[in-house]
Amino acid sequence: MNDPRIQRLAETLIHHSCRLQPGQNVMIESFDLPDSQLVCRLVELAAAQGAIPWVSQKDNTVLRSLYKTATVESMQLAGGFERDQMERMDAYIGIRGASNSSEMSDVPAEQLDLYQQHWWKPVHIDVRVPKTEWVVLRYPTASMAQSADMSTAAFEDFYFDVCTADYAKMAEDLKPLVELMQATDQVRIVSPGTDLSFSIKDIPVIPCSGGRNIPDGECFTAPVRNSVNGTIQYNTKSRYQGTIYDGIRFEFQDGKIVTAECGGETDRLNKVLDSDEGARYIGEWSIGCNNQVKRPMLDTLFDEKIGGSFHLTPGNAYDTADNGNRSRVHWDLVLIQTPAYGGGEIWFDGVLVRRDGRFLPEALQGLNHGL
Repeated sequence: MNDPRIQRLAETLIHHSCRLQPGQNVMIESFDLPDSQLVCRLVELAAAQGAIPWVSQKDNTVLRSLYKTATVESMQLAGGFERDQMERMDAYIGIRGASNSSEMSDVPAEQLDLYQQHWWKPVHIDVRVPKTEWVVLRYPTASMAQSADMSTAAFEDFYFDVCTADYAKMAEDLKPLVELMQATDQVRIVSPGTDLSFSIKDIPVIPCSGGRNIPDGECFTAPVRNSVNGTIQYNTKSRYQGTIYDGIRFEFQDGKIVTAECGGETDRLNKVLDSDEGARYIGEWSIGCNNQVKRPMLDTLFDEKIGGSFHLTPGNAYDTADNGNRSRVHWDLVLIQTPAYGGGEIWFDGVLVRRDGRFLPEALQGLNHGL
């Protein structure tokens, strides 16, 4: 079956996200896809562009067994092998499906930490993110539709509409926000259970309009590492390493998370934050601007783009917006500030910039369309 929506998505990934050029090597890595249509279209488009595609197909059931039986030696073997592959790539496209989003939920935290330390970090944080043109996305499955509380057919329509958005217009709409954030020193965020302040002075500001994530729609920077103070109460569930966390609350002192709570998962939460020194500091702050995504669905790539949201991320900073924090953790946690989720405010240098998810300055009104 040739679905024209898959063709459009493949064209977006090859030509817009990766900007693939003749002679470049591109890795196409897939996890648990229900069929191979998208991978096939990507291979064909890459070859037609004169690039050299390489495909890696993975099964989460097999990976679960690898993680549960992991040793330092087995993870270092896998990580070394895949790092060698990644170092030969100019571009990377990662596509994740899931027949069971909780497949890793019974893998012990210490086993998953071995994976993060010896496989994920050497391959993805150390090589893929800083050295390739990369893009990552989910693939629509019945499991995702269920998480979104939608029928499979309705979710597929939503998915392809959001993932093949007008990213050129989005890029234009984001420009005034970039300028405003670049001129900002002090940020204050107020929401139910949240009163947080930090500086973003002299940290680069990066607009995202289809170049790294699909779907896209955010503008990110990072707090000055030691500047975060106050309390944040997240209001969006997060799935991390197979476990669902709900109601995460952090208290910060001079940049460090000194208290972390989360209902019945407080111990597991603190184990993640104790992975290394950098996991208790923030590596990214980003404002979500994709107003086609309106409510969370337990999928970070969608939830972090919700119009009227932001995410504040414990762990590793990106090289493009670097505050110096280093960690094998990078955990995007989302707080939605639209009226349906309790509202809230964002202030830049004492000026109210966004209230209840809507931007107030005239130059930013394009980012409110569709809210």
